[in-house]
Amino acid sequence: MNTPLLTINNLSAWYSSGKIVLQTFSLELAEHEVVGLIGLNGAGKTTFLKVLSGLIPTYRSNGIQLHGSTMKLRKRDFKLCRYTVFAEDNSFQYFTFQEYLSYVFSAYKKKLPDVSELIQGFHFEDYTDVLFKDLSTGNRKKAFLITAFALKPELLLLDEPVNGLDFESTEYLYRQIAGYKEYGTVLFSSHILESITLTSDRVFVLENGQIRQTFESGQISAAGIREALRYENDI
Repeated sequence: MNTPLLTINNLSAWYSSGKIVLQTFSLELAEHEVVGLIGLNGAGKTTFLKVLSGLIPTYRSNGIQLHGSTMKLRKRDFKLCRYTVFAEDNSFQYFTFQEYLSYVFSAYKKKLPDVSELIQGFHFEDYTDVLFKDLSTGNRKKAFLITAFALKPELLLLDEPVNGLDFESTEYLYRQIAGYKEYGTVLFSSHILESITLTSDRVFVLENGQIRQTFESGQISAAGIREALRYENDI
C-alpha cells in the first residue's frame, strides 16, 4: 500500500480560547487524487484550509505526516510543497499578475514557465499588466488560479475556487482540477455540488468541525451528498 501524501491525526483548531472550530479531525490524502470538502456554512472547511496554509497557529494534533514523516505545517519544507488559492484574497494589491507570478516562482525556487495557455483558458489576456487592486474579484481569483496551476505544487489547496468566475472560466477550471492528478493532489472546498461531483475522487462532508461522512469514488452523487447535507440541517 502506498504511503499517503498527507496524514492528519485528531486535529483541533480554534480562533479564540474556548471556541473550537475543528475537533478530532482526521484524514489521509493520497498522492495524485482530487478531494472535495463540502458542508454548510460554519462547518470548518475554510478553517481547515487555513490551518494547512499556516495561517492559524492555534491548533493541536496527535501527529501530522508528509510522506510518512512527521512535520510541522509552518515549516519551510511543507510550505514549498503546497500553494493555496483563497476564496477572497486582497493581498499584493500593488503587484501586477506578471510581477506576482515572478515573485511566487522565485519564492518556490522554480523556473518561470510559459503560462499563455492558462491565461487564454481563463480569459485573462487583457489583465496581465493591471494592478491587483484594480482587478475585479473574479479576475483576482483568475490571477491566483493561473499561478497555482502553473506552479504545480505537490498539494494544491483551493477554497471555493468557483466563486467569482464566469461560466467559461468555471468550465476550464473543472478541467484543470480533474487533470491535476498528473502533477499532484488537490484538496478543495466548495458549496457548489457540480464542482464536487464533476472533479472529486473522494468527498468529505463536514459538520461542526468534523468529517461526518466520506464518499468514495463510485459513490459520489449529487443526490447522496445533498441527502447528507439535508441530514445535517435537520439535526
